[in-house]
Amino acid sequence: MNANNRIAMVTGAGTGIGKWTSLLLWEAGYSVVLAGRRLEPLEQLLKEAGVPDSRALVVSTDVSDPQAVAALFAATEAKFGRLDVLFNNAGVSAPSIPIEEITYEQFRTVLDTCVTGSFLCSQHAFRLMKQQNPQGGRIINNGSLSAQRPRLNTAPYTAAKHAINGLTKATALDGRAFNIACGQIDIGNAATDMTSHMGDGVLQATGKMVGEPTINPEHVAQAVLYMANLPLDVNVPFITVMATQMPFMGRG
Repeated sequence: MNANNRIAMVTGAGTGIGKWTSLLLWEAGYSVVLAGRRLEPLEQLLKEAGVPDSRALVVSTDVSDPQAVAALFAATEAKFGRLDVLFNNAGVSAPSIPIEEITYEQFRTVLDTCVTGSFLCSQHAFRLMKQQNPQGGRIINNGSLSAQRPRLNTAPYTAAKHAINGLTKATALDGRAFNIACGQIDIGNAATDMTSHMGDGVLQATGKMVGEPTINPEHVAQAVLYMANLPLDVNVPFITVMATQMPFMGRG
């Protein structure tokens, strides 16, 4: 099946990595389901892309809400009849503060969005991918470099992204019998709203504030597209895309 007949879903599609990935998927010939909390940026993205309605679906979705996720996948199946690629990209972070100052609500919000949201979407993707013909598909999780190494004062986000590591491995294993591949992309300092402050200084493990470089998010989107385009008998379990000069290898 070539890309012109394939359906992709991107969560957190309205801005940043999700936006860039959606644009590249359309350019490559995919039809794309855009999911995000706010309709306005999703509709603006669709307008910017200039693709016909037949190749797009916009659904306002809180991925931490089981009913909202069920509605998202029901709408996807009703319009397209199948799903070939799911990019679990939606995520939030908590303020960079010491662990003892993090509120229960802040911790839960990060875990609910990053982990529960990815689980719920993967669960529904499995159900659809197992029953469709041809069977199978690909799930790509946004892991972040925080899935490998923590930054100072980021307990909720680090815990969530380490959990994504386990979810990726379990999903890849559970999907083998059904031609469902699962991989993870760990991203370092893509230039989005979330990283706009990094040039001014980021708190390091030493306690010092050091400015860090960022990279064009299109490079990340190209890596996601590479993973999406692989035949289902090939998988990239983990891939890291990061700014060359960022202090990651020496973090800690």
